[in-house]
Amino acid sequence: MSFEIQELLDLIKIITLVRLIDGEYLDKYSLKKQLDQYCAGYICVDIKDVDEALNELNREGLVVEQNNELKPTEKGIQLGKEWRNLLLKREPILEIVAGLTDGSITSLVVILSTLLAGLTTSIATFAAVLSLTSVAITNFSSFLLGGRTEDVADLLTLKNLMDYSLSDIPDKIEREKSLRLVEHMFTLLNRERGRTNLFSALISGITTFIAGIIPIVAFLSLPKPFNLITSLGIVIAIAGIFLVRYRSQRTKIHWGITLIETIVIIAVAVIASLLIGHEF
Repeated sequence: MSFEIQELLDLIKIITLVRLIDGEYLDKYSLKKQLDQYCAGYICVDIKDVDEALNELNREGLVVEQNNELKPTEKGIQLGKEWRNLLLKREPILEIVAGLTDGSITSLVVILSTLLAGLTTSIATFAAVLSLTSVAITNFSSFLLGGRTEDVADLLTLKNLMDYSLSDIPDKIEREKSLRLVEHMFTLLNRERGRTNLFSALISGITTFIAGIIPIVAFLSLPKPFNLITSLGIVIAIAGIFLVRYRSQRTKIHWGITLIETIVIIAVAVIASLLIGHEF
């Protein structure tokens, strides 16, 4: 299966894989109905087009048909997930990384500031809640607005590339059907990405608050010196294990390199924050 969208059948195959990955029950007739929805009421896909696309998916080892039900193979699942992430951006990688990083940095700054300034528990609690809440809300609003803008720009770019590729189809009728399907498909994708973007922004804000509040609560509630040891241990676990492991898995980079990057970035951010706070 080519990555380039060269004809109508390629569009049908992509839509089929994405819908099968979502766990939907599909046979060729229900798939035809979904394609008609993408066409916004226009009949731009014939049942023979669906049959031909499914036959190609079967020959490529991506989809099999069992008792009239379409099922993806292991290879089809992997390819479908890649297309789903590209089109729908279902996995909030950036938001999770930002939430864990910002929460860890904020908690370290609050803990060290409390130690250096000798703040009372009540003042430290107020500062911690205020700092974490502001960072979490900032992350939520930034990813909601910035992510929405980026998603629309990405979809427009992807649509233009598909339009350019499909415009070379020599058959006029198939070309018009393909372009119409792409147009309405991206209208629906834009709506789905809007919901995904809201979910990702919520994940970022919640992850930031949770990653920051747990070590701070441990620091403020436990007796000395166990409070400092426990809170720093939690930060190390969050940043050094969960964050590093997650980044290493998603980027396919050795965890040692990811660990060094993470330590340097967090250390620089914490030191800069303390120095700036000291000046004022």
